Amino acid sequence: MDLVTPGFGLVFWTGLTFIFLLLILKKFAWKPILGAVSEREESIKNALKSAEEARAEMQNLQSDNERILKEARAERDLLLKEAREMKANVIDSAKTEAQTQAASIIRQAQATIESEKQAAVADFKNQVAQLSIEIAEKVVKSELSEKDKQFKMVKSLLQDVTLK
Repeated sequence: MDLVTPGFGLVFWTGLTFIFLLLILKKFAWKPILGAVSEREESIKNALKSAEEARAEMQNLQSDNERILKEARAERDLLLKEAREMKANVIDSAKTEAQTQAASIIRQAQATIESEKQAAVADFKNQVAQLSIEIAEKVVKSELSEKDKQFKMVKSLLQDVTLK
């Protein structure tokens, strides 16, 4: 029985020491430990909440960026389309103006050619008439140089006049 008693005393004193230690820990350590754990839990909750808010804000920013990018692309496409249309209009108007100017230049050239042609023909006619008169004058002088020939010519002219 001696063996049982010393074991019972040891268990009793160990239990009593454990209970005393629990009371001291409850009074001095549990509240700060539980407070620290609660505080840590709250900070983790806040960090998760902040991370979720940041993620939501990033999604909003990303969707805004995509929207802005789409708008910018649409505006760029519109500007390029307008630029192409302006280019086509400028080219068309330049072609039309060039054709108009070319037609005007051609008409002026044709008119100039025609007037120069008429002037050349008139000049040619004048030269032919003058040469004809000079030739006729020389022929008449040679014909009329002799009196016999003069009388024959006058008679022939008078016959032509009376016949008509």
